Amino acid sequence: MARKIKVLIVDDSALVRQTLAEIFSDDPDMEVMDTAGDPIIAAEKLRLAVPDVITLDVEMPRMDGLTFLKKLMSQHPLPVVICSSLVEEKSDTTLKALEYGAVDIIQKPRVGTKKFLEESRVTICDAVKAASRARLRRYEESRAIEPKLTADAVLSKCTTRAMIQTTEKVVAVGASTGGTEAIRAFLEVLPPDAPGIVIVQHMPEHFTAAFARRLDSLCRISVKEAEDNDTVIRGRALIAPGNHHMLLKRSGARYYVEIKDGPLVCRHRPSVDVLFRSAARYAGKNALGVIMTGMGDDGAKGLREMKEAGAGTFAQDEKSCVVFGMPQEAIKLGGVDKVLALESISREVLRACN
Repeated sequence: MARKIKVLIVDDSALVRQTLAEIFSDDPDMEVMDTAGDPIIAAEKLRLAVPDVITLDVEMPRMDGLTFLKKLMSQHPLPVVICSSLVEEKSDTTLKALEYGAVDIIQKPRVGTKKFLEESRVTICDAVKAASRARLRRYEESRAIEPKLTADAVLSKCTTRAMIQTTEKVVAVGASTGGTEAIRAFLEVLPPDAPGIVIVQHMPEHFTAAFARRLDSLCRISVKEAEDNDTVIRGRALIAPGNHHMLLKRSGARYYVEIKDGPLVCRHRPSVDVLFRSAARYAGKNALGVIMTGMGDDGAKGLREMKEAGAGTFAQDEKSCVVFGMPQEAIKLGGVDKVLALESISREVLRACN
């Protein structure tokens, strides 16, 4: 019998601690090692036993979660999933948490928290399971399960070949757990005239705008949260807004994005499969697909469809992934032309575009 994932819950709300404890206890793969009302208590608990994963609030008495995370990841790195209402209110704070080494972030509302957590149990448990398998780096200063829908729920699969090739290339990128830093590394080295890029990163609503602003300040290309009908142009990356699907569309020689609602696809909204399927349909040979670190299989089928439509396809390798789930599934389905280390992806994408 496989060993259960031991979780330490750190939150100043007794209700949140109790609800999370019930959710984890109900999952056959997990057990609650302990709970703590603030980081000082958590530090005492860690002297006695080491969990596999910590869930951590940000706003707490005596020591805030970010300070605790920074100390933890610089001294004794452990997988941490942030569970905080500040995800929406202070997105820059949660971006800092990812920079310090948090594996994933779960948004909780200030009101109706218990109901929200119970309804999100699958997402929460998946995040903790992914975190338990994450490759960590030491920080240094510098109830009923919804059916797992496919991209058919948003966009039907095209049975004809995409339009003829043009001179413009479009790069479609998908990532999940660990993807914020992987996407940063990919975009930072691109030249100002890089081909247009469309990105799905699994993130909560209201979080992607801050993520885009951060990347825009670091990169030579411009980066923005996508809006409906934004044109895909050279030197710019568009990031799908949280809780909305993003599709690549084409009108004549112009590529643009459509932002739309719809059901969860592969339990995600935005979904990588939806973006990749739209790229296969509307860009075909003009597209390149990149699938990066993340848990699950979102994007695997879509990348195969891109390859079948004539697009070049790349996957991040296991060694450089935080979680090798999504790239591994895409490789298994035969949808990947090349498996590359993270630091090589930008160079290979530019080479393929030229």
